[in-house]
This record gives sequence, C-alpha cells and structure tokens, in this order.
Amino acid sequence: MENIVEFVVDSTRSMGAEYAEARLQIDLRESIILKNGILEASTFEESKGIGIRVLVDGALGFASTNTLRRSNIERALKHALKIAKASSKLVKKKISMGKGELGKGKVDIKPRVNFGSVDFDSRVSLLREADEEAVNAASICGVKIPSRMVTLDTWTTEKIVVTSDGANIHSITPRVALFVFLTVFHPQRGPIQRYFNLGETGGWEIVERWNLPRIFYDETYAVSKVLMEAVKPPDGEMDVVLGPEVVGIVSHESCGHPSEADRILGREAAQAGETFLKPDSIGLRVGSPYVNVVDDPTLKSSFGFYLYDEEGVKARRRILIKEGVVNEFLHNRETASVFGVESNGASRSVAYNREPIVRMTNTFFLPGDYTEEEIFEDIKDGIYIKNFMEWNIDDRRFNQRYVGLESYRIENGELKNLIRNPVLEITTTGLWSSVDAAGKKLEFQAAYCGKGDPMQGIPVWTGGPHIRLRKVRIGGA
Repeated sequence: MENIVEFVVDSTRSMGAEYAEARLQIDLRESIILKNGILEASTFEESKGIGIRVLVDGALGFASTNTLRRSNIERALKHALKIAKASSKLVKKKISMGKGELGKGKVDIKPRVNFGSVDFDSRVSLLREADEEAVNAASICGVKIPSRMVTLDTWTTEKIVVTSDGANIHSITPRVALFVFLTVFHPQRGPIQRYFNLGETGGWEIVERWNLPRIFYDETYAVSKVLMEAVKPPDGEMDVVLGPEVVGIVSHESCGHPSEADRILGREAAQAGETFLKPDSIGLRVGSPYVNVVDDPTLKSSFGFYLYDEEGVKARRRILIKEGVVNEFLHNRETASVFGVESNGASRSVAYNREPIVRMTNTFFLPGDYTEEEIFEDIKDGIYIKNFMEWNIDDRRFNQRYVGLESYRIENGELKNLIRNPVLEITTTGLWSSVDAAGKKLEFQAAYCGKGDPMQGIPVWTGGPHIRLRKVRIGGA
C-alpha cells in the first residue's frame, strides 16, 4: 500500500505541484444498536480509499478515489491538479505550507483483546445486561424508563500519509465508543432525559473495564432521583461549582473552537461559525490566573489520540490558555504559514474522502491544587452543577448557556437537596474570569466534534477537574 501513496507524491513532481500529500485510509467498523433491550440493527462497514491534496501556484486542490487501480488514482490526481490550477486564478492571497516537525515511521496501537475475538452474541448479551440494570434502577426509584437507545461501535483505522517534503507515517488505531440515550418518566412529574458517551483508543479490554451494567444503573438511578426529588433552583448571583462534564464542554466550545486558526482567519464563518478571538489575540487575558486549558492528542488511550497529524507533523500538547491568557492557536501547515509559526499538528480528517482541516483532539482544563472538599467547603450558599441536560453557544463562541441536570444546593460547604435544571447563562470571558479554584482530579468524557462541509464528526475527549466560579448569575429553566 505504501507504494501507492509514494507513486502519487512522486507523480506530482513532474506535474508542477509545489507540494503534495497522499493519504491512504482503511476503516473497518462494526456497530450494534439496541432499543429497549431489543436488537434494532447491526452493521459491518469497510471504507477504503486515497485522498490527494496538491498545491499549485498558491492554491490547493483535493480529490479522492475508493478504487485503488492505477488508472483511477491517476484520474484523481489529475482532478486535484485541475482544481488547484483553476483556483490559483481566483485566490487573492497565495497559500503556502508552513513548517512543522515532520515524522517517519509506524504507530501501531496493539489491543490487549482484539475485537474479532469477542463474538457478536457476547456483545449483545452485555448490552442487554446493562439495559436490564437501567430498568432495575428506574423501578427502585418508582419511575418508568420507556425509551432506551444504545449504540456500541468498534472500529480500526489504518492510514499511510506521505508528503512531498519528507513525511511518511503508517498508523493503525483501534477505537471503541458507546452512546446511550435514556428517557425516564413519571405520570405526575413528567419526563427527563440523559445522554452520555464513552470512548477510548484500544481494544475490547476497554469495554470490560467500563463495567457497563454498573454505569447504566448509576446513570439511571441518578436521573430518576432528579426527576422525583429536584426542586426549583434559586435565582440570583451566587457561587457555583461545575463538575468535569460541564467543564469539559465549556473548554471545548469556548476555548477549543475559538482557538482554531482557520476559524480566526474567517474560513469557517459560513459553516461552523466565527470566533471572538483575533489574529493578534495572543497575550489577551480572557480569564483568571487559575484558568489553564490545553489540547493534547498524545494522551494514551484517549478517544482523540494520534502521534502524527494528517500532514505528517508530530503531535504535541497545545497550551491554548495559560494562567488566564491566550497562549497559542490550533494550526495546520497552511494557517501556520499565515501566522508565521510552525504547525502544532492540528490537521485531521475523518475519512479518505474528506480534506484535512484544523481540528481539536482532547481539549481539557488542567487540574489545580484543590481537593474536592476544599472546592466546596467555603461556599455558604451556592449550587453544584454536576452534569448538563443541554448547552448552546453563539457562532462567535462568546455568549453561552448551560442547563444543569444532576445539580445540588450547597449550604455551608455541604451538598443539600437536588435542584431542577439551573441555568448558567454567561459570556466566555465572564465565565473564565470567575474561576478561583480548580480541583486535583481530572476526568474525561468522549464526544464527536462536528466541523466542515461536508460535515466531519471526529473523535475527541472533553474534560477537566471540578472548578469553582465566584458570584455568577443563576436562573431557572
């Protein structure tokens, strides 16, 4: 297979390309969907093809093919060159590919338990056992759980990335992911819903470690208690503690997305939106000194794991906010050239037929020095939002709203009664500037980050510790 991508890159040199990259990608995916304990569907999908990107006279062209015969590959290559040449007549500012630490070699993540060694019936049986635990938890709380949707995905991605300036990376990455959507109902109290994702890089040993029956029981029990016991939230200015799930989505949406260099340059405005940050925002204070947010694809077993990006650049931790100050943006080689810096390895693509663009991986708030007890102990009157029911944010990633799900009143440092759907509506700088403490314990959640046109939903982690906000406005749903 390596001969195929090397053929593409070598061929472009004689066709006038200033830069070329070829990415051969094979995805093998198996999915199981369970609805209310009944097998709804199972699928097995194989996707294989090559994506080709070339730079000609300051313009990029991209094409792909899923037929790996030489004639089809040559046709795709010529198509990419044709697009680049046509675009070069229209672009006002010429594109160039910036520098980065290019890599050579193989990254092979070897699972302890191969997906193929776990038969289909065993997978379904595990999901049904977990589903039964959700029903049991609801019954104990005196509620019904009429709708339960579960999707379990296992897949392996193999890639070979070769560039005309020396990168040559072969990677094999297995991943497993779970999505759960639960609806709990009581005739007098109405419905309440909870969804959550699990996802990591590795083999079936990850699923064994998750202990799905316990997770399903705990999640259902918690949301059932909210439905039956939660009271109206307080309204006004108070101290707030955010749990890692909320901190993770805040870090992703109001730090990660605004820091994408292509968005800063305005190239995402008509698709995924804009950003409140400007090209000269490095050094801008956006939060308190307790705020440190990073994006790191190198975390072992993380859902967004990789060691080299789609342009062959070595991955590293990107420190987006350091002690409350904007520290760096997420770059691919194109945007790095515009900003006069080196690429920090943020180029990703979800499939062979999608062009790589600037993307997040594992975006999270760094741990601080506080124990969880210390986070809560000096709050006389406040609330704790452990997880969220919903969230939304404007396209500039500045005005945002989070609605709590499992949430509690805090009185004199202790958790008291459950409260129903407290609302935190705040600006990005207002939220980050209110932080005065971060916990020691770091937790992650899996997600799929959407961006691009056509849409590319790509694996990521969000996360952080517990953090404390001082004197922010809380309302009710």
